[in-house]
Amino acid sequence: MSSERPFSPVISLLTVASVWDAHLGAQLRDLGLTTRKYGLLAHIRSTPGISFSELARRSQVTVQSAHTAVQSLVADGLVADATAHAGAASDLRVTDRGGEVLLAAEQRLAALDADLASGAPDLAAALKGLHEEPFGLS
Repeated sequence: MSSERPFSPVISLLTVASVWDAHLGAQLRDLGLTTRKYGLLAHIRSTPGISFSELARRSQVTVQSAHTAVQSLVADGLVADATAHAGAASDLRVTDRGGEVLLAAEQRLAALDADLASGAPDLAAALKGLHEEPFGLS
């Protein structure tokens, strides 16, 4: 009996994703961001006034996790919550500082994208569009 496992595209994808997530995390660290915080900040910028429940849905995290991460973004001056009073719906918006941090993060992400595309062009091409419309999950 062979001890070699058959090729698993899922395991390969998870391994590659983990490596590139670590690269992105390293690029974002000095900006005060994690990959998750970067994604949340980008969602808030693209949809000013987004609710916590919608933010959590788009980010595929719990509402509680979104609240915790956003509190950190607010404390860092990257997001403002213009909620008038406790219990009111949140009105999340990216601050000017948050916009500057996002711009820097996007420039670093573009460099990583270029590295991946030049090092693994077939993989980069195969991934195009999958973020917007994942498949195979019901």
